[in-house]
Amino acid sequence: MEPQNLTRISEFLLLGLSEDPELQPLLFGMFMSMYLVTIAGNLLIILAVISNPHMHTPMYFFLSNLSLADIGFTSTTVPKVLMNIHSHQRDISYAGCPIQLAFLYLFGYLDSLLLMVMAYDRFVAICHPLHYPVIMNPRLCGVPILVSIFISFFDSQLHCIMVSQLIFCTDVEIPSFFCDPPQLFSLACSDTSTNTILIYLVGAIFGGVPISGILFSYTRIVPSILTVPSSGGKSKAFVTCGSHLSVVCLFYGTAAGLYLSSAVSPSLRMGAVASVMFTVVTPMLNPFIYSLRNTDIKRALQRLLSRMS
Repeated sequence: MEPQNLTRISEFLLLGLSEDPELQPLLFGMFMSMYLVTIAGNLLIILAVISNPHMHTPMYFFLSNLSLADIGFTSTTVPKVLMNIHSHQRDISYAGCPIQLAFLYLFGYLDSLLLMVMAYDRFVAICHPLHYPVIMNPRLCGVPILVSIFISFFDSQLHCIMVSQLIFCTDVEIPSFFCDPPQLFSLACSDTSTNTILIYLVGAIFGGVPISGILFSYTRIVPSILTVPSSGGKSKAFVTCGSHLSVVCLFYGTAAGLYLSSAVSPSLRMGAVASVMFTVVTPMLNPFIYSLRNTDIKRALQRLLSRMS
């Protein structure tokens, strides 16, 4: 069979978690419930920050942007999953695949950069409290957001360019519920060794910078917290940083699980489960992690819900 260029392929087939017809209603209910919880939880965080003047600070401004990125991240994949299950189809067009890929990496890497910005915000607040109003000027807080969006867009376009160079021999079946570059590389009939090296190199560079920034911040934060004399101040700092660290570990842990499973594991089911954890479960849990022990968010949410009731 003659190879076809990616632009000539009519569609890709997303195999999802299971092809068993009896499991489709269960999967539809699972994805729908997780998606609704994700949207509701992150929207409540955003509305709580907007409605409470006491939370108009850089820390909560970055948190609300993280919630917005989480909504975009999960909305890139889950609505397509629900549509395919409901219509009993598994296809995604050749044009839809790169578009989905672009938005997935845009919001995914934006999440990563925002976590680094939030770590830097905590570093300045704890290690240089007297300079915090100057360094983290509310008028300048939009700058790191805009820079993060620009870098995320650049990263997403790099992945799209690499995927657009692939050649397939026929319509391909992707053992996941979204277009994932490592899976596409493994299904291409052309030589993808250079593309594979490039995508992992790009991932290491773009993923290594935020991780390095977070690690640097916390190597300075932890010793500074331990030197705080009051137990109340120390406890508040640990609660704030603990929530952030939990989200960081969840995000990068599931991301590492996804790419390690696609790279070294022959189990398609394990890769699909890792995909769900990274793209669906992580954005759903972030609002709960931040609101669980943060008294400011709890009070703001209580006031917001009382107004809505």
